[in-house]
Amino acid sequence: MAELGAHLAAAAPGHDRPSIFEAVAQDSLMAAVKPALQHLVKVLAEANPGRYSFLWRWFDEVYVVLDLLLQQHCLARCSASFSENFYGLKRIPLGDRRQQPLATAGLPKRQHCKSLLLLVLVPYLKGKLEKLVSSLRDEDEYSIHPPSSAWKRFYRAFLAAYPFANMTWEGWFLVQQLGYILGKAQHHSPLLRLAGVRLVRLTAEDVQALEKRSAAAPSSQALSIKARVQAAARTALGGIACSLSTGLSVGVFFLQFLDWWYSSENQETLKSLTALPTPPPPLHLDRGGATSALLPKLKTVCPLCRQVRVNATALSTSGFVFCYRCAYSYVKSHQRCPVTGYATELQHLVKLYSPES
Repeated sequence: MAELGAHLAAAAPGHDRPSIFEAVAQDSLMAAVKPALQHLVKVLAEANPGRYSFLWRWFDEVYVVLDLLLQQHCLARCSASFSENFYGLKRIPLGDRRQQPLATAGLPKRQHCKSLLLLVLVPYLKGKLEKLVSSLRDEDEYSIHPPSSAWKRFYRAFLAAYPFANMTWEGWFLVQQLGYILGKAQHHSPLLRLAGVRLVRLTAEDVQALEKRSAAAPSSQALSIKARVQAAARTALGGIACSLSTGLSVGVFFLQFLDWWYSSENQETLKSLTALPTPPPPLHLDRGGATSALLPKLKTVCPLCRQVRVNATALSTSGFVFCYRCAYSYVKSHQRCPVTGYATELQHLVKLYSPES
């Protein structure tokens, strides 16, 4: 049924117009690449914190720089983003009814700059906004600020307004896609309209021109020193972007393999292959060790403030119990358990209630 729908969409009037399946698929491609790279960086940072922890802390900024190089390379080389070129699409200026130019001709400067900014900057800002909302929700749930404080009233109002703003944003995209399906719109995404371009399929002439351009070797004999330096810099940046493009192309197939590997029909096989015995519980720190001095002798005393616990709160990552204010302040500042050093977030705080309370 899906193949029939795709065939009908592809056979619709305007053969150069990509189907909604192609348009949505290329959108989802880059959306799947970033979480995969983020997970890889997290594994490296946990395995070797001294060497790779900065990549985890600055992942968004490192990713946006690499994304900028990649998208600039693809837009300049084939008039398309990485994912659009992967699916055999290109961008042309809006309102251009003449013979479609070759993809190697590139976009006009204005459309090129707007496309680059919208491809790189919008996902970056959206990701930062989502992280801010997540941190504010944790602050709202676990904060020790009084409910009447101005800061708490502000971010509660922001959190209340964010779902409506996000619904409006997603609804805008949905309406645009419905208009594209019904043939009432030239773009499936509002970002394409803001960039002043539309998507079309690559033609046979485009493919031949791209192949000839890749095979052509630039001659540097008649170039000046300045021109050679500029050409070398462009070649180096192009090589980096080309390596990213090739690596991501291979990574896409690897992601598809992982999706199949972790699919529901393979879960039983996966469990049987990865089943390991339950590790023994850790030795109690009271019996000795470097951190045993951190623990008070009395069980009712907080290990941090050395006073009788107030609003006893346990950390689900280690099981140790502290005062709520002590645990909240320490975990918010250090993101780890003060006794064991296990990585801990605010959502790992568990309030304890005695039978008398």
